[in-house]
Amino acid sequence: MLITDRDCKRGGERFAIPTQGEIQGKLVLLEVVAITCLKSLLSSKSAAEIASLKEEIFLSMNEHCAPFGLSSEDENAVDEYAREFFDAAKEAAAKSSEASVTGASHRG
Repeated sequence: MLITDRDCKRGGERFAIPTQGEIQGKLVLLEVVAITCLKSLLSSKSAAEIASLKEEIFLSMNEHCAPFGLSSEDENAVDEYAREFFDAAKEAAAKSSEASVTGASHRG
């Protein structure tokens, strides 16, 4: 995406502005990695630890978004997306634990 030897590249690789596909691909990768890590983490934590983790994530997210000067509407959208993201990871962790318990009971 951002490389110094851009002039030697052919096709779209030589343009300084990334394509929408490159951006989407990187966002999908980050989302998959984050959900996978959260899913693993959430499946082995107590409710108090999960609440603490969620609070830490939201505080860190707000700190990282602050320099961008987002409008209040954009801040609310980011906050809502983060909540949906976290909830999706919790659901995935719950389904994963249910599947492993169900699979273990069928084997035993």
